[in-house]
Amino acid sequence: MNNVAMLVAVAFCVLTLGACGESGTGNEGGGETPTPEEQIPTSGCDVYLFLGQSNMSGFGGEMIEGDDEPIPNVYLLDNNGELRPAAAPMNFFSSVRKRMDLQKVNPAFQFSKVMSEKSKNPVVIVCNARGGTSMSEWQKKALPIYFGSPGDDPWLWGFGAQLYGEAVRRCKEAMKYGELKAILWHQGCSDSQPGAAAAYLGRLKTFVTDLRADLGVGSEVPFIAGELQYKSPGAPNFNPVIRRIGEEIEGAYWVSAEGVTICGDGIHFDRPGNILIGGRYVDKVLELLDVEKEEE
Repeated sequence: MNNVAMLVAVAFCVLTLGACGESGTGNEGGGETPTPEEQIPTSGCDVYLFLGQSNMSGFGGEMIEGDDEPIPNVYLLDNNGELRPAAAPMNFFSSVRKRMDLQKVNPAFQFSKVMSEKSKNPVVIVCNARGGTSMSEWQKKALPIYFGSPGDDPWLWGFGAQLYGEAVRRCKEAMKYGELKAILWHQGCSDSQPGAAAAYLGRLKTFVTDLRADLGVGSEVPFIAGELQYKSPGAPNFNPVIRRIGEEIEGAYWVSAEGVTICGDGIHFDRPGNILIGGRYVDKVLELLDVEKEEE
């Protein structure tokens, strides 16, 4: 582990030990400590990598009672590279996330709910999203981002992390438990101006090519991206571009945001919207991959 990754990992270990409990941003959600009777899998898992910006972190997805209860047969990779029962917020253990209170119900939540019932293998979710990030910041050669904005936990200010490097590092840790099945991507608000949208597919292709190579996989691992909500200011520029993803990137697909509802800011998916698009992500995976249980 390089020095930057080590500092981030140490800092997040402090969080999971409850160092921020007084502010209400400590070890809330993210799955309960397993009971002695519960067997955490050590192999044979299906791994899914979730990356992107604020909609993938769940910024607008207000949680309700029961969302923090463990999802059967689904596990999150924690900051120690170990598995623990999954629960919302699914971006809890992201090594690049913003403040804990900004991590809520995201598309990975409904994805996990459905996979809990459908998958023939245990499911491991690696969610490493960060709000407000652009495609250029996700490139392999991008500079690290540094925590220091009001959106970051103050105790993390001064730490830095490279978005791409952290995604690869954490996914490789999860792949010790099984096989990477799909990469789910929801990002684009920061690249929805006409000029950035026009250059988006080329940058995305470089990102996907590098990511698959560094993870040791090919186009057999689908890359699935989502549209922006149709009323989002940048949607007319961005969505026609993301619909062409399969023309430019082998093994790449997209899911529609039609009918997905948003919260009061007019940009971010609300709780029902996150559940709807999360369902579309899982439907696309089930359509593409043989991961379902056999019918009895």
